[in-house]
Amino acid sequence: MMSKAHDVRGRDVQGRDVQGHDVQALSDVDIHVYEAVASQVVESGGTGLGAVVRACGLTEEEVRESIERLVGHGYVVPRGDGYALGEHTFEVEY
Repeated sequence: MMSKAHDVRGRDVQGRDVQGHDVQALSDVDIHVYEAVASQVVESGGTGLGAVVRACGLTEEEVRESIERLVGHGYVVPRGDGYALGEHTFEVEY
């Protein structure tokens, strides 16, 4: 099933309103990787690269490149040895 991401007004870590980023700048792979990170973060508060690779069914290189883009946009943030979600500026609908 395809999901659809769309911009929403979110809040940063200090609770200030932030305007949504342009999710159209993200590829389908980026959205897929974001969804994998998000689903694992909901369960455990964070995730590692290996878990995201397994969840996505992509190569490690593809996931690394996508995570770098997501980190660059602030959607995913490094946390310890893994990753967590950044600003919640868009929703993923299933």
